[in-house]
Amino acid sequence: MPTNDNTPDHNRQELTYLAVPFPKAPPKPPRLAALRERLRDWWNRAWDVDGVLYEMWDDILSAPEDGLRHMAPWLRAVLMTAGFAFVALMAKAAGEVVLQTLHQLLTAVPKVQVGVDTSSGVASVVDQPVRTYIAQHAAGLPVAASTVYTLWLLTGITGLVLGYLSRNNGVRAMWTAWGAATVFMVWTATPQAGRPIAAGLTVLAWTFLSAFAMRGLTLRRRVVAGRPAKVTVKPEIHVPVQPPAPAAEQHLHSSCPFRD
Repeated sequence: MPTNDNTPDHNRQELTYLAVPFPKAPPKPPRLAALRERLRDWWNRAWDVDGVLYEMWDDILSAPEDGLRHMAPWLRAVLMTAGFAFVALMAKAAGEVVLQTLHQLLTAVPKVQVGVDTSSGVASVVDQPVRTYIAQHAAGLPVAASTVYTLWLLTGITGLVLGYLSRNNGVRAMWTAWGAATVFMVWTATPQAGRPIAAGLTVLAWTFLSAFAMRGLTLRRRVVAGRPAKVTVKPEIHVPVQPPAPAAEQHLHSSCPFRD
């Protein structure tokens, strides 16, 4: 029996409609690759004839011929900055070595104690009271009494030597303050019975040494003689001279009754 196409056939499978795939967008290049490409382009442009790196390299090559005065400003600034940094580092290293050596010298001296006989003779009249005074008053300091005593000696020797050689007023003021402090320490630390004699001997010794430390010092006022004024002659200044009058004009003036 023939079948009718218009009648639905339950056995026939219906067609299913599938989704049409859309074309995918092209993948974007990664950011790192784009950045690398930009850097490569900048590098190539910088090394062109008029590029930044090309001109800087040309300045470096021409620096030995141009010298420090005529070289490129940026190169001179770099060299000066590097030089200052090198000098600062060397000064810092040298300062640390000097301070360490000075610390070793100051701490290597024997300890200063009260009333210890470390000197004899006339020098002990000044030295013993100074040691005793420093030992009594250096208890609360962050440095040892021996360090203070060594600094006291170095200050006196420096003021004596530099005052004799340089004749500087600042060094002389330091020597004066050192002597006054020494007299005060001797007067304070010496027993009451011998204070006048000890202070007097200290002043005499300090006065004798001041003849060398104060060499060239005078209380007279210097009078500077006035220098004669300098007369400057300028040859470019000319005084005009009037030419003599003719003979007829001279005769006319000579007959004038009002002429002197």
